[in-house]
Amino acid sequence: MPTPPASTKSSLTSRLRDHASTRWPQLDAVRVLFRAGFACVDGDLGDGETVKLCRLHYGGSASSWGFAIYCASHDDYQDAILPSGAFAGSPEQALDCACGLYLGDPSAWADPITDTPTN
Repeated sequence: MPTPPASTKSSLTSRLRDHASTRWPQLDAVRVLFRAGFACVDGDLGDGETVKLCRLHYGGSASSWGFAIYCASHDDYQDAILPSGAFAGSPEQALDCACGLYLGDPSAWADPITDTPTN
């Protein structure tokens, strides 16, 4: 299993924090913890609570990561498919998918390109 280099770790953390600051104002902060080829992503809520969101799996590319959603009922991560139907995608897609579930905003799962109504 490849391990992301330091530059990729830094870039991932920055990307997730930047995206959360514009798309997820409910989060005070996004924390990323790296373990081997995985990045566990947690969100800090405004009331001081921390919620586990997802785990990303590094496959050798900084732009595409495998995705596993946190399952509170089992206190573990389960491999999942992104709303696009893919098993891997951008870190921002993974964050949106997890936040859509845990922050109660399923509009995050809509793909603006394919879900736009046509006449």
